[in-house]
Amino acid sequence: MAISSRFVLKAMCTVLVALAVATPPAAQGQISCGAVTSALAPCFDYVLRGGQTVPNNCCNGVQSLYKEASSTAARQAVCYCLKSITSTVAAPIVANAASLPKKCGVYIPYTISPSIDCTKVR
Repeated sequence: MAISSRFVLKAMCTVLVALAVATPPAAQGQISCGAVTSALAPCFDYVLRGGQTVPNNCCNGVQSLYKEASSTAARQAVCYCLKSITSTVAAPIVANAASLPKKCGVYIPYTISPSIDCTKVR
């Protein structure tokens, strides 16, 4: 029995909203998981479906988040959020998410995955 993409999209959005609500307020200089999911919201369709071209508004969010995460604490907060999100989705979706930084011209020193060691992010 195939799962519809609409169901997957609703499930992913539900998880992201839950993460945003359940995440405690960020310490000064950190970025909340809610801010991460808001910045990456334009990427959801691409992450769920894949494809060759990433939408411009998605890359704008990726680049904005990259610029905002200017401290070790902020970069680790983003990492923990991405780790949490990717631990709840299927491997193809994780692969699409992991491709975003490179496709958007951003370098991050780790691969987005459920097994990221965020303590090593500097």
